Amino acid sequence: MEKVIKAIKRLKEEKNEPLCSYLYDLVHLRKHVEQVTGMLPENCRMYYAMKANSEKEILETVYPFIEGFEVASIGEVKKARAVSPTVPVIFGGPGKTDDELAGGILENVQLFHVESMQELKRLAIIAEQLDKKVSVLLRMNLRGPFPSATLHMAGRPTQFGIDEAQAEEAIQLALSCPSLQLEGFHFHSISNNLNHKRHIELINIYFEKAKDWSQKYDFPLAYINVGGGIGVNFSDLHQSFHWDGFTDELQRLIVQENMQDVTIIFECGRFLTSSCGYYAVEIIDIKETHSKAFAVIRGGTQHFRLPVSWQHNHPFTIIPIEKWRYPFERKAVGSQEITIVGQLCTPKDVFAKDVMIEELRIGDIIMFLYTGAYSWSISHHDFLSHPHPQQLFLQEESVLKV
Repeated sequence: MEKVIKAIKRLKEEKNEPLCSYLYDLVHLRKHVEQVTGMLPENCRMYYAMKANSEKEILETVYPFIEGFEVASIGEVKKARAVSPTVPVIFGGPGKTDDELAGGILENVQLFHVESMQELKRLAIIAEQLDKKVSVLLRMNLRGPFPSATLHMAGRPTQFGIDEAQAEEAIQLALSCPSLQLEGFHFHSISNNLNHKRHIELINIYFEKAKDWSQKYDFPLAYINVGGGIGVNFSDLHQSFHWDGFTDELQRLIVQENMQDVTIIFECGRFLTSSCGYYAVEIIDIKETHSKAFAVIRGGTQHFRLPVSWQHNHPFTIIPIEKWRYPFERKAVGSQEITIVGQLCTPKDVFAKDVMIEELRIGDIIMFLYTGAYSWSISHHDFLSHPHPQQLFLQEESVLKV
């Protein structure tokens, strides 16, 4: 973090206008991804869920340490191919068009995660027309119940996957199509789970379901995609998912359930890239209305939508800036609660509500932490046509600017 703070202060010295920048520590990202993937059991593979952050520099940094990329559009397929023409790609997401299915086949996608009966039928026809045999995993929306988490993708009505009640129909159809090779199942039932023991319970459910279907319908189980869903605790960054304990228990579960010959796929996003990102913004105003204090930053949720989307107070630190260029007194607040908001014309443009701060002045920098995933990538960039933030990628000896 010290390197990032130095870069922010240097940027502020160079600029006259209020600061608004994303910064990514690629050295940290490289070390973190290498450590995470190095702890996986031997028959497990890590794919990076590109939806979390698909900036070219991020993809190139994680590429040497992952098995491949998980994508959800033909655009993401092409981003993966720009990194490597041969990197394994797995293609998920609901609502794939015919062009996307055909494009994925022609781009040699390793596995298609089929989300519905209609998609399965369309993929079979398109593959036959292209004279290709494609490997598929059926994404199953299990009935549950599942461990609690921030988001549920299955176990309740959602647009994701094939209802468990249709499992027999989907499996038999996939096995009957000569242009399809059924390789196994894709499960992604919860998201942002913070409890590693509950995640082991979840994966055990996946193992039991997949083994049962494989035996019942007599086809070899090559892959189980257990999804991503491993979370980041924005309320307490020191109490996040216990990866060490999880991988140890996962190894025991694999042996216990005799799953050593099945390739187990993880498709993580935020867990890999969240901690490398910072959103640094300058305080341009401090004001009080109806006995509440507000700090207005240069920027807004059009740059960083995650906090308002998930309705949490995002963690941050304050970087004091001593330079003050106006002839009037500098507004400051201290030892009180304040709400941090952006420049947008909506009361929902909020990053942190009623948070206690020791001191904050107009012109200081607020640096939001853990913004390397689902931050810039999910935001409505051009709302109100404010300028985009500067994007900086920090290496050991240099800073790449985009």
